[in-house]
Amino acid sequence: MLNYIWLGLLVFAVVIGGVTGHMKEVSDGAFNMAKTAVMDISLPLIGIMALWLGIMRLAEKSGMVQILARLLRPLMVRLFPDVPPEHPAMGSMVMNMAANMLGLSNAATPLGIRAMKDLDSLNPRPGTATNAMCTFLAINTSSIQLIPVTAVAILAVNKSKDPSSIIGSSFLATVCAAISAIIMVKILEKLPMFRLPPITEEDRKKKAEQVATEATKEEAITIQPLQWWGILVLVGYALFFLWLFVSLWFPEVFGKPVPEDLQKDNHLISAVKTLSLLSIPILLSFFPLYAFVRRIKVYEEFVEGAKEGFQVIIKIIPNLVAILVAIGMFRGAGGIDMLTKLLAPAMNLVRFPPELLPMALVRPLSGSGTLGIFTDLVTQNGADHILSRMAGTIYGSTETTFYVLAVYFGATGIKRSRHAVPAGLVADTVSIIASVIICRLMFK
Repeated sequence: MLNYIWLGLLVFAVVIGGVTGHMKEVSDGAFNMAKTAVMDISLPLIGIMALWLGIMRLAEKSGMVQILARLLRPLMVRLFPDVPPEHPAMGSMVMNMAANMLGLSNAATPLGIRAMKDLDSLNPRPGTATNAMCTFLAINTSSIQLIPVTAVAILAVNKSKDPSSIIGSSFLATVCAAISAIIMVKILEKLPMFRLPPITEEDRKKKAEQVATEATKEEAITIQPLQWWGILVLVGYALFFLWLFVSLWFPEVFGKPVPEDLQKDNHLISAVKTLSLLSIPILLSFFPLYAFVRRIKVYEEFVEGAKEGFQVIIKIIPNLVAILVAIGMFRGAGGIDMLTKLLAPAMNLVRFPPELLPMALVRPLSGSGTLGIFTDLVTQNGADHILSRMAGTIYGSTETTFYVLAVYFGATGIKRSRHAVPAGLVADTVSIIASVIICRLMFK
């Protein structure tokens, strides 16, 4: 399916650009997005990837990943029946989902790539997405958001009286999207057109070579038992972060002024924001500390894991360039504007605000483009207008499906995406429709 979508974007971009006289914009869109894919996304991502892959190696070596997987085993084995309960992929996926829920995009993407690589280690058909991979990608494109930080910030900057009002609507919309994504991915994987092909002899040989190569690289993990002093250190550190959390959640108790951005929030929202603020420092310090008390050589293991970051990004770059160039050409040609005009009459019939159509069409393709449209809507209508709140809910409850697909599948060399694209687009569609309905009910 991705072959047809990519080719369609390129061909329609040239045709539309020729008809509308936007050929220069088509060319500029191609070159600008090629530069963006490498210079603005891939290169900055190398350092972030190295950091989180190093932390993940410490989590694996210390047994923390296995612990996380066991905690959510009842849910995970139902979602991913093809993945062994004790496999590292389970823990990697749990950490990615947690990062997505807290809005930690800098952590979620590297953790998601690591999870996809772990899933690929179970793949007997190199280059073809497994059912587990498609399910994981669908969940990522519809991941439940506790706080849509960027959308709330845009409303606050534009002087909304209650910028946090979209937190509830975004949460409900992402729940609808997540449920629809899981249902859709389970239905589609059973259809004849998306069924997994038989395993060929060539696939078996490639898999055997891959397993043999990984076996020579990886040494057996020996997890040392926790000593009494290690337990004391971990308990003391946990108590420190508990104190820090409470002091940031209720600063007035400790004689500190309440920050201006938290004064209008209720206690629940304030707690989630505080947890999001502390999540990165907790992850970056607790995993190395836990590995240390398990008598792991933390520095050496971190560096060993971080080495993978560069190789992973090199594999991603061609996929990102291909996807983003096609999107840039289509946008430059005016394809989004043309689709908006064509669909506007039908949207009016179903009471979908036509002003939101450009945002709905761009969201699966471009995060920065969607942010620009959202900001423009807020500026034109006011931060507290129902259209602005609908737009904020859409932005906070949907994902750039094609970017996620290019990054995750590019890192693992997946060429046949099977039903991952339609499942992700269904999740985006459900989230957009749910956002409009929920906002109409909440913000009359």
